Amino acid sequence: MEKPQITAYLKTVCGWSNGVRAVLAKYELPYTEKDIIQNPAFRWEMEQRSGQQLSPCVEINGVMLPDISGEEVERYMLEHNIVGHNTTDPGVPLNAPCSDAQHAAMARGEVVHVKA
Repeated sequence: MEKPQITAYLKTVCGWSNGVRAVLAKYELPYTEKDIIQNPAFRWEMEQRSGQQLSPCVEINGVMLPDISGEEVERYMLEHNIVGHNTTDPGVPLNAPCSDAQHAAMARGEVVHVKA
């Protein structure tokens, strides 16, 4: 299969962003990651391209998938024959937010590690 063109607008630390990263790694797909926390210009770009403020957003072959989980990215790619079925364990939850405690720690500027 030909590799798709993928741009992922992700947060530095986020359960859903980690799910998207895990799915793309599971299928060994190259992608451009745009960290919307480290670079506010990427957040603005994401909002302009997706029409909304929620992340992650993933653009695959010119189709924007706004506010999407890793699970939903995988389902989209399978339904559109972008990837074939793969039973490899991605190693992290594909549809899991950060906890309220993790969000509070991030707001305080603490380093937060999202565990599987």
